[in-house]
Amino acid sequence: MFSFKSALLNGAVVAALASGFVACRAYQAFAAEKALFDPPSALVRTDFPTWPYPRGIPDDEKEEGKLFHVPGSKRAFTFTQINGQRATIDWFPERHPTPPPPVISGREGAYNACGQCHLIDGGGKPDTSDLRGLPVDYMLQQLADMREDHRHASINGAPLAKMVEIAKALPLDDARQASEYFHSIKPVKRLRLIEGNVVPVTHPAAHAVQKVDPSGATEPIRTRIIEVPQDFERTMLRDPSSGFIAYVPAGSIKKGKLLATSGGGGRTLPCASCHGDDLRGSGAEFPSIAGRSPTAMARQLYDFKSGTRNGKNAVAMKPVVARLTDADIVNLTAYLASLDP
Repeated sequence: MFSFKSALLNGAVVAALASGFVACRAYQAFAAEKALFDPPSALVRTDFPTWPYPRGIPDDEKEEGKLFHVPGSKRAFTFTQINGQRATIDWFPERHPTPPPPVISGREGAYNACGQCHLIDGGGKPDTSDLRGLPVDYMLQQLADMREDHRHASINGAPLAKMVEIAKALPLDDARQASEYFHSIKPVKRLRLIEGNVVPVTHPAAHAVQKVDPSGATEPIRTRIIEVPQDFERTMLRDPSSGFIAYVPAGSIKKGKLLATSGGGGRTLPCASCHGDDLRGSGAEFPSIAGRSPTAMARQLYDFKSGTRNGKNAVAMKPVVARLTDADIVNLTAYLASLDP
């Protein structure tokens, strides 16, 4: 019989959120060809819900020489500078430390800038993850797990497959530079939650962003969470100051709080047992799970369940998620996302 006490003794519970440096335009590549590092066939799951693994479509925009702007920034960039090269752009250089080359420039022939998908401040998007403030050693361990084939996604064609390829090509010094930079940036709230029984109809867009149907059509939310940009155009321009809206089922935050704080009568372990009373982390092995993307956190819970996330510290997290239902994962991640980071 599973014992939470033994789980704690046997390993550290890692955060239920994605981290690592995801390759630029991963979803566009997956729309055209199979990823090189999909999960082992024996571990591929077809019974998991699709919402934690948002899909994208190729970016069909063309360079027309137009200069783009975002509110609050004096800078201007072309489409190619924003989306068509190895390096990334920085709308607000005055708001954060100077990014090291791996974050803003990438490395020719090896990997694109980390900031292309995680954004220049590390805040990321629902299809990637929020790296701001995470422990350096935690991020380095995730990269090591990918490099050593101990971490994959649970489905074929997920962006993590491309990330595994990146992790294998990423020099250790570059990985440390990027990790130290993202660790130095304090996370701030840029996610708004809306509880209800219906959700806007959405469609996959470029960069794996989900776009609200312009007709205003809605549909039942069912057992899922839907994250969309607060300002679609600004998100397409990689504006790190533009946040997201997470639509969650009515009552899910309250239910998730009860599960997170009580463990559901033995169904799981109270999150604070390892992640601290405020759920903002405790040491290098227990990073913050407060105020992060519910989509990204749910994805990690499912990957722990499937066994595709099988890195150094997964031994403790696996039994913690083993009994969680789809509804539990929705409720738990909705509650965690509602907290201040």
